Amino acid sequence: MKLNITALALLLAIPGTAAASSIHDQLLKLDPEERAHQVCVIKGIDTMRRDKKISKPDRIKTSITGRAKYTGSQVSTTGGAVRAKSHWYKLKFTCEVSSDQMKALSFNYEIGDEIPESKWDDLGLWR
Repeated sequence: MKLNITALALLLAIPGTAAASSIHDQLLKLDPEERAHQVCVIKGIDTMRRDKKISKPDRIKTSITGRAKYTGSQVSTTGGAVRAKSHWYKLKFTCEVSSDQMKALSFNYEIGDEIPESKWDDLGLWR
């Protein structure tokens, strides 16, 4: 099951609402690894928007040029990507998650070079 991450991030930002409760329920339906990836994506977008190292990030892909690693308490990748203002950039990150994978506790990242549009199709990226 894939969730719309931007909508998910916005809904989770409103604690106590029916929408937040519904998203919580949807996360519980995911297997632990997918749930960890999703909460890390949400935390990553929020962290990057606050840091302002990149302008208006709105999507993160965890496994573009290499598969993300999941250990039960951490998701990490050197082959991810982040989209900002319709451009994609290479992304490395490490994200610590709670024992139930329902919350990302920390998100440390490094943004790399822009990914040329000529490579987007091969990497599963879009405008």
